Amino acid sequence: MSDPMSDPMSDPMSDPMSDTSPCMNCGACCSGLRVSFYWAEADDAPGGLVPVALTESVSLHLRCMKVDDRESWRCVALEGRVGVSVSCAIYPLRSSTCREFDPYDADGRPQEACNRARARHGLLPLRQGRGGVVADPGS
Repeated sequence: MSDPMSDPMSDPMSDPMSDTSPCMNCGACCSGLRVSFYWAEADDAPGGLVPVALTESVSLHLRCMKVDDRESWRCVALEGRVGVSVSCAIYPLRSSTCREFDPYDADGRPQEACNRARARHGLLPLRQGRGGVVADPGS
């Protein structure tokens, strides 16, 4: 079994918390989207990692991350200021939903869900390619 504190992603461009990722100065997906996942991913289940104290029940089989308030849907694990500088307090222990959310698809195109979340916070959309470059205001 692998160490849960080590992240399997070795490519910094595919790691949302690397210094080169647009996620480090965004956080829009963590403030506006409910993060639901299978209940056994929480640490009160054998092999679960997500701190159960930061979750709440959605249904018999699903949990979600708690939020600061129902208006913003800001995840309680999100630290920092959206659009400026953010981090995840439980990054190595985050749910599969968070692990699988990538701002880019396999072809390097920005994910629509990411750009919709960014737009809700007044942030510029990501453009083609990896590397954290956002669209120029004049483009």
